[in-house]
Amino acid sequence: GVDGSESEAIRPLPWYPENLAWQSNFSRMQLRKNQTLERFHEFLKQENEIGNITRQETVSMVPPLFLDVRPDHFVLDMCAAPGSKTFQLLEMIHRSAEPESLPNGMVIANDVDVQRCNLLIHQTKRMCTANLIVTNHEAQNFPSCHLRRSHTTREIIEEPGISELLFDRVLCDVPCSGDGTLRKAPDIWRKWAVGMGNGLHCLQVQIAMRGLSLLKVGGRMVYSTCSMNPVENEAVVAEILRRCGRSIELLDVSAELPQLVRRPGLKKWKVQDKGAWSASYEDVPVTRRSGIVQSMFPCGKSFVEKSGSDHAATLGDIKDNGDTGNSVDGSSLTEDPVALTDLLKGEDSTFSLEYCMRIVPHDQNTGAFFIAVFHKLSSLPAIEKKPVRLRGQLNGANDNEADKLADEAKEVICGMEVDAADTGEQIPEETPCADLTNNEKVEAALDTDPIKMPKIEVEEMQAPREGESGPEIVKVKRKLQMQGKWRGVDPVVFFKDDVVVDKIKAFYGINDAFPFNGHLVTRNSDTNHVKRIYYISKSAKDVLQLNFLAGQQLKITSIGLKMFERQTSKEGTSSTCVFRISSEGLPLLLPHITKQILWASPVDFKHLLKYKTTKFADFVDAEFGERASKLMLGCCVVVLNKGGQPLPDSPQVDASTIAIGCWRGRNSISVMVTGIDCQELLERLLVHMETEKESPLPENQPLGVRDSEIVKANDK
Repeated sequence: GVDGSESEAIRPLPWYPENLAWQSNFSRMQLRKNQTLERFHEFLKQENEIGNITRQETVSMVPPLFLDVRPDHFVLDMCAAPGSKTFQLLEMIHRSAEPESLPNGMVIANDVDVQRCNLLIHQTKRMCTANLIVTNHEAQNFPSCHLRRSHTTREIIEEPGISELLFDRVLCDVPCSGDGTLRKAPDIWRKWAVGMGNGLHCLQVQIAMRGLSLLKVGGRMVYSTCSMNPVENEAVVAEILRRCGRSIELLDVSAELPQLVRRPGLKKWKVQDKGAWSASYEDVPVTRRSGIVQSMFPCGKSFVEKSGSDHAATLGDIKDNGDTGNSVDGSSLTEDPVALTDLLKGEDSTFSLEYCMRIVPHDQNTGAFFIAVFHKLSSLPAIEKKPVRLRGQLNGANDNEADKLADEAKEVICGMEVDAADTGEQIPEETPCADLTNNEKVEAALDTDPIKMPKIEVEEMQAPREGESGPEIVKVKRKLQMQGKWRGVDPVVFFKDDVVVDKIKAFYGINDAFPFNGHLVTRNSDTNHVKRIYYISKSAKDVLQLNFLAGQQLKITSIGLKMFERQTSKEGTSSTCVFRISSEGLPLLLPHITKQILWASPVDFKHLLKYKTTKFADFVDAEFGERASKLMLGCCVVVLNKGGQPLPDSPQVDASTIAIGCWRGRNSISVMVTGIDCQELLERLLVHMETEKESPLPENQPLGVRDSEIVKANDK
């Protein structure tokens, strides 16, 4: 142990498949301050930056495992930032795909906040994948993409492979109060308040309903929070089941991951508001019913109360079975308020909420998490919308109470420390389900057409930065995204300059087996001044083409894998090919390159990594230096010849191959790899060379790099 205390050794998580997840009990303070752990801490930071490992809260790894992702699945991560779960999903798609080929599936990772999207892009960049699209939308308003002939554009040459954007799997890890993170963020104890969970309940329902509407029939959706509040958990699940009727089912996944200790969901709970507990909706004071809604309770039945005027204030628009006037068991609900009051007593949910999972900290030394798994059996029923009421018709006291509840939720969340890896990104300005100030907002959240979305002003919550106490509410005016091209976002354009593509293929000797046509995109509409060219998979290509035909409803912040980058230096512009291969794109392209490639002995490979630039005459292997001098001026690839033996005419490249991008100058070879990547590769090489002295490795035995890593190096 460290600090004189007993600490359990770093151990694999018994429930995580293939022993791919390990847990350390060292605190952040121990890792940063204890000199004994200094080298271990540096190792963790380096490997995480490169992408060989991902540091993540233990229970945060659980939700993606219940999605049962396969390589041909289209997956939507609705609230994806900071990206650790997205990284897991990408690994699942790639790990089960055929070797040296891209999977047929893909992941769309979405987040409401642009800055958090940037964090998401940085995290997933380490994966080096062409099967990812990052979008910037409010999750409850994530747009539908349908093939519309009226939106045809000259950009599209061929029809997309899909006519509608639907998903096989949806991860709905919604914004929450975060009380499940109390162990690692004890400061939450003094800042937590019940108004946080109550204020988020309706947003969580909206996001989950939107996810289910985007899910294919037969697909699976996981709903999760890092909260233990039943208002954010079981109440949301019950409301979803109530709205969707028999079109979805809550799955019993107790047989999956049997070594994961979990507890069943609750079927009975109370709701607290302003210090008072309510067992049913009838217990809620009339003045508080604007903020506390029926769906927060286990029964969640509709409750009608006659007002003094002819106007009937319908406080619950969705009946238990998704049909007007029907309960779960099909019995008719009377409009008599007294009979309704009797029905609301003894709040026990009739749904199988025990199928939900509660992971609590003291069961297996983790944070807390709630998980529910849904299976879509058929299309969702049409949801009846409430009639829009004028603000002038509303009770003034109810208006004030709604505003107070929303302000209370914002105040406590503003001062709370929220961990970026576990909590969501948006706090609602008001309680949407109460719907006493603007019914159009709820209708818009459930509508599939972004054109109908009203323009409203909201307050955005910025994600906490490292070392800060927590998020802050930043008052900015932001409009809901509208259909069309997006302001402030670079366009996504198919790259079709055949002259440039032919030069690239000829320079690197890229064979015809590698699909180029329709797979190259750029973020510059002026194709004559393109700096970077990105490569996208067939699945991402289909989505992009559909998005063009649908009127560019998706606001895309990142797409594909950076494959080529223009060299702007004087020496670079004098090369036959001004585009160099990006380090991120090299693993995918390497098996198809036949020119501008060199195989170096371990000694010369080490020399390059250590000194960054080496003259032709200074290589230990004179023949290698001579071959390097015969390459054309420009980008080249140097591959490690692990055995140091003579190579056949067409050496095979596999998952264990280590290669780096270099620049062949007038009299030297220079590496184009960042310092941290050089250091990591150098350490691996030294270990390999020491091991080889004792017992040479078999020809095809990997060096321990990830399957997707031939080069895990970012560009300069």
